[in-house]
Amino acid sequence: MEDRSLGDRAVPQKVVVIDDDYAIRLSCGKILAKMGLPAETFEDGARGLDGVANAKPDMVIVDLKMPGISGMEVISRVHEIDPQIVIVVITGYATIDTAVQAMKCGAYDFLPKPFSPDELRLIVNRALERRRLAMQAERHEIEQTMLKRRFVTFVSHQLRTPLVAIHQYLDVLQHLDAASESPAKRQEWLARCLKRIEELQDLISDWLTLAQVEGGTLFKERIKVDLNSIVPPILKTYEQTAAADEVSLETRLPDGCLAVWGDRNCLSVLFDNLITNAIKYNKPGGTVTVSGSQARGEIVISVADTGIGIPEQSRPFLFDEFFRIKDDRSRKITGTGLGLHICKRIVSEMGGTIEVESKAGAGSTFRVRLPAWREPEEAIGSESDARREANIDCR
Repeated sequence: MEDRSLGDRAVPQKVVVIDDDYAIRLSCGKILAKMGLPAETFEDGARGLDGVANAKPDMVIVDLKMPGISGMEVISRVHEIDPQIVIVVITGYATIDTAVQAMKCGAYDFLPKPFSPDELRLIVNRALERRRLAMQAERHEIEQTMLKRRFVTFVSHQLRTPLVAIHQYLDVLQHLDAASESPAKRQEWLARCLKRIEELQDLISDWLTLAQVEGGTLFKERIKVDLNSIVPPILKTYEQTAAADEVSLETRLPDGCLAVWGDRNCLSVLFDNLITNAIKYNKPGGTVTVSGSQARGEIVISVADTGIGIPEQSRPFLFDEFFRIKDDRSRKITGTGLGLHICKRIVSEMGGTIEVESKAGAGSTFRVRLPAWREPEEAIGSESDARREANIDCR
């Protein structure tokens, strides 16, 4: 039987009871069985410690006063076996001093005899919840450590690749100069160096932006920002880049104010990333269209392209850190794999959502939904007014 008291688990939690009183062992075993918790009982500390070593329980219930190995020593030795095991002390000689001493030795809680089934159930559930949270925290710490190691490895590789290339290009340039090669050849290798340096600059810029997002320092202000004053200028800056790639830029933003409550710099980073991607992953003769609308208390901005599209199997991972699609169509397109992750974090921080629709070979549309800015007096409106604006039937 699985333990359902703390949520579904693949493996039932186990308890070891160590007490020289047969009646206590029997009653604890029955109560724990009714809770769906497999329990093993032992009449002394030595056998109990062997049982703990073999059973690897989540929790130990131990009497303080026993012949042979005392309860205090059992507590210390159980934590040598597994420091995450939660220990509850039971005793018929309950005093403040013994309770404090037990806690100092590493016990989680203290239950004086005699106790009722409800008291035991309460303390067991509480102790196992503590165990679950501790294990969860430990897993999270391990995951964070592994993530940091992977990040360092990835960063080292990402930095090393362009630096090695630049070193090779400069080495070639040295030999070209020595051999008095044509200026055209020198210009070609200089251009390659500059291209790799630009990749490094983009990489470092994205890392710094991500670090600011993660540290909560990217958002410097929360003000009324009109997206009609942000999106068109970004498109303007990419006109030459798009023209060089034979991509047309179109704007379909409504007249008037498309105001949201947020940080102007973050919004610029968000739409700069989306528009850049739409150009890079497009096709010669393709189009990037940025459109917007306002409805039901939110601003919706869509960035659509007619490019190579996104394979279906890659879509669930699009917003993950460092994820990049690796296929024949996108292999030559440079990027850090951080842009969409940064976009997702910015949108989430502003209380919005970002979604993607795509068809391989036919293009993609990224749709950003952000809460619309409202005048302070409008924000205090009644719930019924808000529902009427959203055309929701409240009956």
